[in-house]
Amino acid sequence: MTHFPPPVEELRLLDAELHQLDARRAQLLRRRAWLVTALQAAAVPAPAPAPAGTPRPEASAPRVQNVLLVLGGVLLTIAAVAFTLVSWGHMGIAGRAVVLGGVTVAVLAAPVPLLGRGLRSTAESVAGLGLALTVLDAYALYEVALADMDATGYAAAASAVLAALWTAYGLLPRTRELRLPLPTALVSAQLPLMLWAVASDLGLFTVTAAVLVTAAVDAGVALGVSAGHVRITAVIGAYVLGAWGVWVAGWLSWTASGPSAAARAAALLLFAAGIALTAAWQEAAGKQAHGLAITTGLLTVAALGGAARSVLPDGWTVPVHLAFGVALSAAVRADRLPESVRRGFARASTAVQGLAVLWTLPLVAVTLLGPVAWAEQVWSGAPADARRAVTVGLPWPSDAGAVPVVLAVVAVVLLLAVRDEARRPRALTGALVLAWSAALVLPAVLEFPYAAGLVALGLIAACTLAAAVWTRPSERPATDPATQPAAAPVLDLLSPGPAATALAVVTSLSLAFLSLPSEPATLAVLTALTALFAVASWNPRLTPVTAPTALAYATGLACATGAAAGWQPQYTALLVLVMPVVAAVLAARLGTSPATVPVEIAGAVAALLAVALAAVTGNLRMLALILALCGVITAGTAIRPDRRPVALVSAGLFVLAAWVRLAAWDVGTPEAYTLPVTVPALLLGALHRRRDPRVPSWTAYGPGLAATLLPSLVTAWADPHWTRPLLLGLAALAVTLLGARHHLQAPLLLGGTVLALDALHELAPFLVQVTDALPRWVPPALAGLLLLALGATYERRLRDVRRVRDVLTKMG
Repeated sequence: MTHFPPPVEELRLLDAELHQLDARRAQLLRRRAWLVTALQAAAVPAPAPAPAGTPRPEASAPRVQNVLLVLGGVLLTIAAVAFTLVSWGHMGIAGRAVVLGGVTVAVLAAPVPLLGRGLRSTAESVAGLGLALTVLDAYALYEVALADMDATGYAAAASAVLAALWTAYGLLPRTRELRLPLPTALVSAQLPLMLWAVASDLGLFTVTAAVLVTAAVDAGVALGVSAGHVRITAVIGAYVLGAWGVWVAGWLSWTASGPSAAARAAALLLFAAGIALTAAWQEAAGKQAHGLAITTGLLTVAALGGAARSVLPDGWTVPVHLAFGVALSAAVRADRLPESVRRGFARASTAVQGLAVLWTLPLVAVTLLGPVAWAEQVWSGAPADARRAVTVGLPWPSDAGAVPVVLAVVAVVLLLAVRDEARRPRALTGALVLAWSAALVLPAVLEFPYAAGLVALGLIAACTLAAAVWTRPSERPATDPATQPAAAPVLDLLSPGPAATALAVVTSLSLAFLSLPSEPATLAVLTALTALFAVASWNPRLTPVTAPTALAYATGLACATGAAAGWQPQYTALLVLVMPVVAAVLAARLGTSPATVPVEIAGAVAALLAVALAAVTGNLRMLALILALCGVITAGTAIRPDRRPVALVSAGLFVLAAWVRLAAWDVGTPEAYTLPVTVPALLLGALHRRRDPRVPSWTAYGPGLAATLLPSLVTAWADPHWTRPLLLGLAALAVTLLGARHHLQAPLLLGGTVLALDALHELAPFLVQVTDALPRWVPPALAGLLLLALGATYERRLRDVRRVRDVLTKMG
């Protein structure tokens, strides 16, 4: 067994070990200092770090060298250009040829000995100067001997020759180490085909084809070479020219005036798609293969869709592209394709379908939001058909006839394509939403009669609600809430059941607004919706949504019934109050169900609507009755153990009802309004302090006493009679004595303050008379005596104030 020494002995051992380590470290530091000194004496740089005070150079030596070389090459190039353009005319033909040719050959040959001496940066700079001189040679040749030749055609030929010369120069055994010639040759190779097409005046199609061919060459170079600088240049050229060519080809396809032009544009797009597919198929594409495959799919769909669009009506442009996008998804199942290409095709197909769905959104929005405008034209007359019913406030989108087809096709693809168990619920939800959208817009697209459109929307609401009832909730394995993904609640909301319920509610809202033009339609629709959601509420999963929805439609039905019967709003309010009663009873039966709170909220909203209906007419008696009935409903709700705080709301409603009734009777005495508040408040405060004696008196009695004493004091000061001040004084005296008897701050201070102010009000006339009778010098003299007395007894008064404060603090 391991022996552990006592703590004192172990501490001694640790101190000894630490002392030995410090001694060894000091010995090593001395040896290191001697070695550094010896190396410095031998002129060998020591590996020690530079002193902290030595400033670090802001630019390294190689960087400074490169900057100087580049700057020198630029200056020499500028000088050569100036010589060619300015001093050229002062020499003969032989002199010109000798100067430029000799300088160019000499400059191009200079990098060879520089590379041999290891001066690579200098060689690169001189080689760049030589390449620039070859461009000047080409320009000089054109100016001297070929001035009559077409400038664009000569530029095409010259760029091709220069690209070949620079490539040969970069591949020579002595100059192969240079990195500048081959990328420069590749840049020059971008121009010949394009310039030749422009010079030949072959049209925009040929120019675009030349651009795409050049991009294909760049792509081949990028996939075939291993040199990094050449490959980067080729990749940039392929992407830039490819994007340019695709954009022009797409514009040509969109603006094609006939099948022939559309076919030629489609050929260009397919050629670009072939380039991207060939590049994606190569292993050298690496991570870019996925993006290239997506590009291939999108270009193929655009090409075939553009060709078909030229022979079809405008309304079928999106369906045709969608058909090719769906067909593209079939290629995903081809085993011969690489995995990255298949995933790219799948993403491209998804993008096409998503764009098609976006195209349908305006019509879906018009169908959903258009009926809301009928809220300003209630019972103004039924429209002729469903399309006019939904476009009362919004315009009908053009070429919208194929919207149901597009939505239905994408829904079917979602159902058939997604087989993964993890994504299947979301795919079902998406298919449900798309199918619902297709059914929603179908009556307006086909211009159903108005009544038939209402029936169709009712059937859609019933079907989506039935789907919500029959859909089983998604089963998620029980996990620890701490380890559950944060997005799990959102994923649950995206399951088919909640989505179907939400769609049913949205459909019912659109149907309710759509029924407003006709009185019979409004009554029939609200009745049907109330019954539909009430029946669906028997399913416990749907009750939190369907039960309050049924109460909302029942409230609307009550209002519509009262309006149809010609009742005044205050009498319709009595009918609306049935809904809070139903909500209270239903909430009591639901107990702790998640539907309890939504049902109570729906009942409270209905009660507020009833109060508003009663108040809008100014009938105070009916308003008092409605408030009292609301108080009865809330009192019944407060019987439940978990709803005890509702009793306060009930008391407030009864007080409001009493106030409104008093106002209806033209009662102007403020105590009639304040005493119904003060008495219950004081009783509740007494019960509160009885249960918890630590409750301050300001909390228990302050609100109740202030509710009556303060309004009465304000009224007494403006009352010319003596009755109210006398009664107020007696009440304030009683409150003050009770506060002093029981050592309570709130009654003592409130009662005393009100009593003092009330007495001051009563003594005010006599004080005015006394003040008028006294000479003018008496008030200043009395004020001076008072100040002298206070100053002489200042310390004693402070002690008295502190003593009073302590006494009040000790009170409850």
